[in-house]
Amino acid sequence: MEYNYRLWLYLLFRGFDAVCAVDTDTLAACYLAARLKRKPCVLDAHEYFSEVPELEARPVVKAVWEKIAVWLIPRTQNRYTVGEALAEALAERYGVPFEVIRNLPVRREEVPGKPHPCTPYIILYQGVLNAGRGLEAMIRAMHRMENAQLWIAGEGDLSEMLRSLAALLTKEGKVVFLGFVMPEQLPDLTAKADIGINLLEAKSLSYQYSLANKALDYIQAGIPSIQMDFPEYRRLNEQYGVFYCIEDIEEETIADAINKLLTDKGLYQTTQQNCLVAAAQLHWAEEEPKLLAIYRRLLSAGS
Repeated sequence: MEYNYRLWLYLLFRGFDAVCAVDTDTLAACYLAARLKRKPCVLDAHEYFSEVPELEARPVVKAVWEKIAVWLIPRTQNRYTVGEALAEALAERYGVPFEVIRNLPVRREEVPGKPHPCTPYIILYQGVLNAGRGLEAMIRAMHRMENAQLWIAGEGDLSEMLRSLAALLTKEGKVVFLGFVMPEQLPDLTAKADIGINLLEAKSLSYQYSLANKALDYIQAGIPSIQMDFPEYRRLNEQYGVFYCIEDIEEETIADAINKLLTDKGLYQTTQQNCLVAAAQLHWAEEEPKLLAIYRRLLSAGS
């Protein structure tokens, strides 16, 4: 509430042609300021906000955010989100169309890609260390993998707990916590890995409809990755063959998938080559015109 009040005051004393709310937690301030100034308000929905795992145990807070969403989302002048499955779900829930703007990474001039995995194998997770991302199971699965290290780049609510779990269950050096990594340093780090991971709990609708940045970053770095068999990852994999998709985040399932990629050289090299091909198409220069077109239409309509 305090943040939205401060944001509303900030916007009142700034000039703008349009205001873009990033997810429902900024929408109230953006919409009210835009309405006072008679300017358009746009929603950039990064996720299914009212269905994130962090709200599962907070029904009152969840209900408040959902009421705000039901009230304000239909009143915005334009809306877009990260993937087709989420766009369809949000459109059905709130009764207004959503366009799709994928958060594709910037194209690397050279996508290195390892010719084949080599020991010690590097398994990389990059992103926030929050609930529902399968990190506990991933750490437990490490004892099933020989000559492998798990690199974790990021921090979050589970940082302390995951470090304690790794110290308790694995040998020293088996799990490496890299802490925060600056965005400009992340592509080179990602390219050093043999396999990327993006593990998500199926019980979260927000996760089920997600298209995580890390999944696209792994493709751009030319490395195969383990993804969930959720709509957007399945869609990309059917088109490009860049992932190894799994149906759950049980310890055995994760370990089997990683070991399959590491030991089946033909599968690994095919998936890696598919990543290199897809990287030439799945980058921001290909997606940017769609975003610019939204704002051109919006601003020209109001002129």
